[in-house]
Amino acid sequence: MSQSSNKNLSKKKDRSRDQIRISPEVISVIAGIAVQEVAGVAGMSGGIVDGIAQRLGRKDFSKGIKVTLEEENVLLDLNVVIDYGAPLMETAETLKQKVRATVEEVTGLTVAAINVNVTAVNMPKEKAGDGAQEEQDDSGDEIKTAD
Repeated sequence: MSQSSNKNLSKKKDRSRDQIRISPEVISVIAGIAVQEVAGVAGMSGGIVDGIAQRLGRKDFSKGIKVTLEEENVLLDLNVVIDYGAPLMETAETLKQKVRATVEEVTGLTVAAINVNVTAVNMPKEKAGDGAQEEQDDSGDEIKTAD
């Protein structure tokens, strides 16, 4: 019996060298799902690749999210579209808290920084007709931009 316990000990020592790696893409999907749960956030603002993926029928939870990994720390850049009338600073702060808590809980990594970039405002249809230039974000929602 003592021989079998010695074998188990050596196996445990070998496991101490095991590694678990979480890809930045997985972290961005986790953050993207958390973003959808925050009131006042209309969506994420992504590039042309994100728009093509959405038009092909794929839901891209990582759209508008950049992840940088530095050892055990995660740095996030979130490009968001905020609903018109939502308090920007409060919504951004709630967004940071929700994303930080979710990413840290699910991955076990520390979120060192979250940068929220508000790239557009989502206008309700009845307010969009007052002469400002109108666009649509990749989700098809109307957004109003400054000239």
